[in-house]
Amino acid sequence: MSETVNSDINVGSKQTESAETHNSTSSHNQSSNQSSRVSAQENASSNTNQMERSLTKRHVQFIAIGGTIGTGLFLGSGKSISLTGPSIVFVYIIVGLIMFLLMRGIGELMYKDPNQHTFISFITRYLGRGWGNFAGWSYWFVLVLIGMSEITAVSTYCVTFFQTFDIDVSHWKWLIEVVFLAALVCINLVAVKLFGETEFWFSMIKITLIVALIVTAVVMALIGYHYSATPLHGGVMSPAGHAGLDNIFNNFSLMPNGWLSFLMSFQMVFYAYQLIEFVGVTVSETKNPRQVLPKAVNEIIVRVLVFYVGALIAIMLIVPWQQFKATNAEGVFMSPFIMVFQYAGLHWASALVFFVVITAASSALNSLLYSAGRHMYQIALESPSPLLGKLRKVSRTKVPARAILFSSALILLSPIINSIPGIHGAFILFASASSAVIIMIYILIMVTHRKYRESADFMPDGFVMPHYKLLNSLTIAFFAFVYVTLFISDDTRASAIGGLVWLVLFGGYCALHQHWQNRDLAEALGK
Repeated sequence: MSETVNSDINVGSKQTESAETHNSTSSHNQSSNQSSRVSAQENASSNTNQMERSLTKRHVQFIAIGGTIGTGLFLGSGKSISLTGPSIVFVYIIVGLIMFLLMRGIGELMYKDPNQHTFISFITRYLGRGWGNFAGWSYWFVLVLIGMSEITAVSTYCVTFFQTFDIDVSHWKWLIEVVFLAALVCINLVAVKLFGETEFWFSMIKITLIVALIVTAVVMALIGYHYSATPLHGGVMSPAGHAGLDNIFNNFSLMPNGWLSFLMSFQMVFYAYQLIEFVGVTVSETKNPRQVLPKAVNEIIVRVLVFYVGALIAIMLIVPWQQFKATNAEGVFMSPFIMVFQYAGLHWASALVFFVVITAASSALNSLLYSAGRHMYQIALESPSPLLGKLRKVSRTKVPARAILFSSALILLSPIINSIPGIHGAFILFASASSAVIIMIYILIMVTHRKYRESADFMPDGFVMPHYKLLNSLTIAFFAFVYVTLFISDDTRASAIGGLVWLVLFGGYCALHQHWQNRDLAEALGK
């Protein structure tokens, strides 16, 4: 199916180029010819695309923001700061730059063929069907596992939110999960434009809180604000202090807790950026994708600097980095956002932050349903299986409804899994291994990008990554480095081992299966 689509696009492109060669002898200049070629290629591509291109530039930009900002910033940044102090800012910048290079690679591939529903398709095209099957199924499986974790997180955050008002809804966690999942599935089934609007408002809520934090911190620092000892959520008492740059630079050290903690901070920050690539899945349903995609990708680095780096600096202006410590034996850290707003005298901040965290988790789950549905749809398109063929159906609203429902049905198993101790333990093991598998997928994408640049398909006037040999290799080396850091900590070592086991077993199966198919085909042709 993928090869047929590509053939159609190439035929359309050649016809367009032929027409343009004739027109170029007239009054049109070189730049207008290029614009016409891009427009014609998009039209040829859309003729083979059953999805509706109704996502606008505004939708894609805010979907990209939503994919960049997750619950990790609101709840997990305290632990990141505790690992390595103010130098965590440099770690966020370094990892952000690498993820930007990943997005440039994905962006160049999707720009070449904006008809693909997922960037995983290019792995099949340039590395072979064996690696394509491994990447496609692994990525979809990871999305489902993360979806299970997110729906559990949504119910947990809802319980905490209502606890701030002394309301106990802990007995209704399962119902909260079912209601949230049902609502988000409906949003995904109605129309892709509704999904885009929902993500727009989810992102607006997250952005508003981050901007409010930065403004609050700057004002407090400028006026030399002093705060008294403050009781925080959970009965924790924070010492008195003040706002100022000295909170960042006093006793500054690049690695205050040693080089191991500094290295571990890279993996933690890496997972904060996880699923930043989601914007690449929206290309086949975006209006004028070759105009929108480059802008959305190039703006990622600005969002990283403003929202992540800006928020971290704002937090450390108010709270001395030495004060970030676990609040209990389980290693739970207080949300820095809650701390800053409560120091400012906004004692209802806990409820506000947890409301935004619920929004962030809902946004992540909404995006996961969208992405998982499109990836399963693409798998079904490329599979010869009659059973999977049933998932190729596109609804009247131009969405892969059956693939979305199938993926969401598996995510709905989360409440059942969490209630059975033995199964829950196995789920935790699989979920942790999925984090390592994501790194493998990223490496495969960058290898695919290199293969594309060296192939006859390369589009020199496309969304080209500059100095691709150097930057591509640098990105792959960094992902390999992050994977190695997983072996440092007891908390992540099982994830690293589980990922390697998955690569050997499932990757080996996919490679052997493709080898056998190629052999059978060769024998059939020989006869």
